[in-house]
Amino acid sequence: MNTLTLEAQARTQKGRKTNTLRAQGLVPAVVYGADTQPQSIVIDRNQFAKMYKAAGESSIIELVIDGKNALHVLIHDYQTEPLRDEVTHVDFQSVDMKKEIEAEIQLKFVGESPAVKALGGTLMTSVDEVKVKCLPAKLVRDIEVDISKLTTFEDVIRLSDLIIPEGVTIVDDLHLSVASVTAPRSEEELKALNEAVVEDVTAVAVEKKKEEVPEGEEGAAPEAEKKEEKKSDKK
Repeated sequence: MNTLTLEAQARTQKGRKTNTLRAQGLVPAVVYGADTQPQSIVIDRNQFAKMYKAAGESSIIELVIDGKNALHVLIHDYQTEPLRDEVTHVDFQSVDMKKEIEAEIQLKFVGESPAVKALGGTLMTSVDEVKVKCLPAKLVRDIEVDISKLTTFEDVIRLSDLIIPEGVTIVDDLHLSVASVTAPRSEEELKALNEAVVEDVTAVAVEKKKEEVPEGEEGAAPEAEKKEEKKSDKK
């Protein structure tokens, strides 16, 4: 297991006071779970970004707080500032290395599908992560899905087809479809689809036009005509 290390310091700042830390390039965080009481900590933003790029959310990290013994943790959650895309808060979950845990591992699609390249099909992926159970030391960043096995439109890759690392067990339904390739639409299908779209747009336009006519206007003209007829009769 290639374990990554991240240094942290205990913090006392909370609430709005943490904005001062963020302005200094630091990120407020918390750690909780096995072998520790919930703690408020602070980490360096740039160090975390580099570490996250290498570890993802399913790799064990050694979190060293104030230079003391490291805690083995997973990144449980994090928040970002949308405009600048900067991490603003992180939740770390401490784990017991001797006990199995459940975790989500990302799927990484690799290779090239002959059904896409040669037959002009479209790759369809059903899931992008899989739930597994294992000892923390057995966790990996991702599991590869080789789509070169998709040679025809009938081929399907299921969870049971994936090559799983030793000591890792998939918790999800093994019959679940992961990837397949759909055939390109024929000219007749495209024509029918375009006609359906045109009909739908026309129907919407007609319905909108009806809604724009104020209630009662359709009967206003006949009523006016009746009044004119009565005036003519009196004359």
